[in-house]
Amino acid sequence: MDIALGIIYVIVGCGTIFLVLLHSGKGGGLSDMFGGGMGAAAAGSTSVEKNLDRLTIVASLVFTFLTVALAFALG
Repeated sequence: MDIALGIIYVIVGCGTIFLVLLHSGKGGGLSDMFGGGMGAAAAGSTSVEKNLDRLTIVASLVFTFLTVALAFALG
């Protein structure tokens, strides 16, 4: 049981990292200094970004619950 939780924990952790890295930057980077962020600011929030936000929240909640489950299982 502990090994299965550990494997799922690593998979969900890597998935959460991947989902966070997929998010677009919110400004303040080098591309904004040269006018690269103007198109992204004008486009607004799309449905793809909203769904990515939802997936990231779900993955982080699963990661949190798995952390608590592993703490009880191993402790």
